[in-house]
Amino acid sequence: MLDWYQIYLFAFLAGSGLALALTPLFQRLALKLGFLDCPRSEQHKGHYQPTPLLGGGAMFCAWLLALGSGYALLRWGGLRQFSADLTTHLFGLQAVGPKLGVLILAAALIVLMGVIDDRWPLRAGVKFLIQFLVAAIAVTWGGVRISFFIDSSILTWIITVFWYMLLFNAINFFDNMDGLAVGTITIAMALFTTVAAMNNQFFVAAFAALNCGVGLGFWFYNHSPATIFMGDSGSHFLGFLAATTSVLVSYYYPNTTASPFAILVPFFILAVPLFDTLAVIIIRWRLHKPFWIGDHNHISHRFTKMGLSRRCAVLLVHLLTLTIGIGVLPVLWGGLGTAIILISQALLLLFIISLLQFLLSFPREKKVSKEKRAP
Repeated sequence: MLDWYQIYLFAFLAGSGLALALTPLFQRLALKLGFLDCPRSEQHKGHYQPTPLLGGGAMFCAWLLALGSGYALLRWGGLRQFSADLTTHLFGLQAVGPKLGVLILAAALIVLMGVIDDRWPLRAGVKFLIQFLVAAIAVTWGGVRISFFIDSSILTWIITVFWYMLLFNAINFFDNMDGLAVGTITIAMALFTTVAAMNNQFFVAAFAALNCGVGLGFWFYNHSPATIFMGDSGSHFLGFLAATTSVLVSYYYPNTTASPFAILVPFFILAVPLFDTLAVIIIRWRLHKPFWIGDHNHISHRFTKMGLSRRCAVLLVHLLTLTIGIGVLPVLWGGLGTAIILISQALLLLFIISLLQFLLSFPREKKVSKEKRAP
């Protein structure tokens, strides 16, 4: 008898399998259409050969095929191998359908914007406007809404739209080394799957497991040395998935959750890209540079300047993401004391990252005197 945990596994395998199968096709399509990221096309880029740039399309198509086929199979497949618990909740698919359709539309729009931007760069103002419209669609008609114990639909609408736009840009900024962004979001999706499954949010856990699988499947082609880049289409798609999933997962239940600090869990699961974005914006502000112009001031670049290889720098960022994310999970069932200790521990790790970033970004100037030697 199929149970929910098997559904999570099937969703993960479907997402990863389709991403593994479709990405090579999009590689060839990018080469045929000339959809390439050329070496040194922008000052902050460091690759040395033209690289296919349709990874976002590959991830989106894998995600869409897996999501659509999974939804159709559960609702109309007529399978009799489901457990009683699973069958009871399948009736909720009819209510989920329209909102899922809205989220698919929103995801398609943000991927389309990214594809256009990868080929014909858009102005920052135009991109922000489209990001806002996509976020508004997901929040208004897609049923994605942050509550934060706030009894105001207008205020929660504004907060959720801001959350979407923040993650769109945070993941876009964070996509600066092979495998960095997709690996980080894949880890985050695994953690969101765990939280949703623990709280018996069956459909949300399956959705997060699918997202995790798609990310892992694409990672095999995007990790160093990358044979395909995700481009703005991929980074915005990952930002969309991160924003949607983090909001759909529930963290605080008044009757069962011991501490209201549980609502901070998604911030710490996504802490590294969010904190990196904040640090980079501050660095660019201090250097009097526009915050939307890329540079080498990200945490991954800080690690390479310390002597690590790019691959090791990416691995270290992934380990930080996993360490902070796993470290705060006990906040979901622990008391106030547990929450304070674990959150303090996570903040200390972020403080270490900030020291690395700021001390290496703004080193003290050293005056070196040279003595003239007589011939």
